[in-house]
Amino acid sequence: MAAKDRIGKASQAARAAQRNRYLQRLLEDDQLRSNLLVAYGAARSAYGRMNNGKPATKALFEDRKLQRELREAANALRDVSNSLREPPKRRRRRGGLGRTLLVLAIASLLALALSESLRSKVLDLMFGAEEEFDYSATTTDGEPAPAGAPAA
Repeated sequence: MAAKDRIGKASQAARAAQRNRYLQRLLEDDQLRSNLLVAYGAARSAYGRMNNGKPATKALFEDRKLQRELREAANALRDVSNSLREPPKRRRRRGGLGRTLLVLAIASLLALALSESLRSKVLDLMFGAEEEFDYSATTTDGEPAPAGAPAA
């Protein structure tokens, strides 16, 4: 019976941990974990420097390394506190396929507007190549035009 009670309590504790938003953030956020590790390391080192045999007040006021380690631990804990208060930042998509198509359409319109040769190639593809005619006059300069020909 005691084993079942322990298993039941453990499962309740696990469910409570799953619902705890702080634990979820700790599991998901790499930056939060690294800040906690920095704070722990700095605090542990500072504690070791405080217990070196000197009085604590003397160590606090004279030991520059101890002051730096305490400052580092405090800054890391402040970062942890701020990140726990803020909601997790969601990554925003940059537009995906729609944005890519829009940029492509604008670039192609600009290319068509600025390039004469590209514009003529596109028109040739859409409507077929223009036929080029060589016009040669059938009359010479001094002769009158034939009766059925239009006047120039």
